[in-house]
Amino acid sequence: MNKVTMSGNDGFWARVRSVLGRSGAEPAYGVSAVGNPQKKARPAQRIDEELRRGWVEAGQRHVSLCVLAMELDRYPEYFAAYGRDEVEHSLDRLLETIQPLMPRESVHCLRQGRSGFVLVLPDMPVLMARELASRIAKAIRQENLPNKESHAGQVTLSMGLAVTNPQGGFDRGVLHNANQAVKRAQRRGLARLEVTDMRAKPEKRKKAA
Repeated sequence: MNKVTMSGNDGFWARVRSVLGRSGAEPAYGVSAVGNPQKKARPAQRIDEELRRGWVEAGQRHVSLCVLAMELDRYPEYFAAYGRDEVEHSLDRLLETIQPLMPRESVHCLRQGRSGFVLVLPDMPVLMARELASRIAKAIRQENLPNKESHAGQVTLSMGLAVTNPQGGFDRGVLHNANQAVKRAQRRGLARLEVTDMRAKPEKRKKAA
């Protein structure tokens, strides 16, 4: 099993921390700069808006809501080896690769954090969401963006898919579960997909009663 860990040579990780924490570096995407109230957290706000919209749409139509989170594998090593400009170029390429695969024009691939993306997919069955994830993974492989720090030899994304049936007030838990699923996928290796089904299962409730 391939795992992304934070162990290893102390000198290497010191350099990584130095690069990531370098003076003048921008904060993570979606996080406002400390002491600068004019710097808005636009990416995080967009995700929140899309999530709220998807929640309402799925709830009104009594259909499921899927959230697909994606994260660049071995990001600290990749950043340390290639630098911010190259990493941003690769993330832009990934965004350009993913967006045309969206099932509807209303679905957008949004940046999340320093090295991730998120899709909010209302009224999409889990099997279709898994198929979309597979097509995204294939398209990324075909881009073949080099990453010498990965044994895959190229940039890969791990993915976490969470599905729920929206009821009642807005709940960000579906996004949290998608992000947790990404972490599980990365512990298993590279370019993996983990799925979390948050929907209640009537048959289990009956057995419990």
